[in-house]
Formats: sequence, structure tokens, C-alpha cells
Amino acid sequence: MTTRRHLLAFAPALLAFGLPGPGHATEPVAYDAQAFEAAQGEGRPILVQISAPWCPICRAQKPILAALSADPRFKALAVFTIDFDTQRDLVRRFGAQMQSTLIVYKGKTEVARSVGETQPEWIEQLLEKAL
Repeated sequence: MTTRRHLLAFAPALLAFGLPGPGHATEPVAYDAQAFEAAQGEGRPILVQISAPWCPICRAQKPILAALSADPRFKALAVFTIDFDTQRDLVRRFGAQMQSTLIVYKGKTEVARSVGETQPEWIEQLLEKAL
């Protein structure tokens, strides 16, 4: 029987080989205002990931988010990334104080945010709030 732990354990390896599996959420894309507004207008679940390449917490979050995006429950999840260092105007717009900030929306409404979280179960619970 496959459990979430199995999925989380093997998903990074599957993703490395380009086998994301069925129901894979859209790949993370750099924030684009028009695409973000379109996803909001469609009522899609949205994740805004504010990170920095030098951040160890951000690096720890990426494989967790990749594994969770392979879960069919999150197939409609739109993921937008914002670089904490180079996109300061967007960081301010989203009210982020630090890198490693995850913000989830259900359509146009922000439903939750997290800073510095690296526990897979807690990140999963965060994403579930957007469904």
C-alpha cells in the first residue's frame, strides 16, 4: 500500500528522472501578475513561494513542495515563485518579511501563510487550506 510517506520519500527521485506521475500540479513559474490574476479569477488554489537561492530553509521546502504537487489532490494548484532578493517590490506587495514564506490562496482570498516551515505534514496542511 502506498502512503503519503512513500510518496514523499520517492517523489524527489521520480522528479529528478522527469517522471512526475499522474495528476501533477503545474510546475512552479516565476510570478506573473496576469497569470496570477487569471488563476485567482478561475478560483484555483494558488501557492506563492517567496524564496532565496542561498536560503537553506527554502532549499528544504522545494523537494517537499515538489512531492506534494505530485499528489492528485493538488493537481489544480498554481505555484508562483518570487525571488526574495531581486523582486523586493513583490515581496512587499505580498507582505513577506522573510524568505521561506509560503502563501496560499483559494481564488482571490488568502487563506493561510507560513514562514520557515520544513515539516512535510505541516506544509501539506497549509496547501490543503487552498482546496
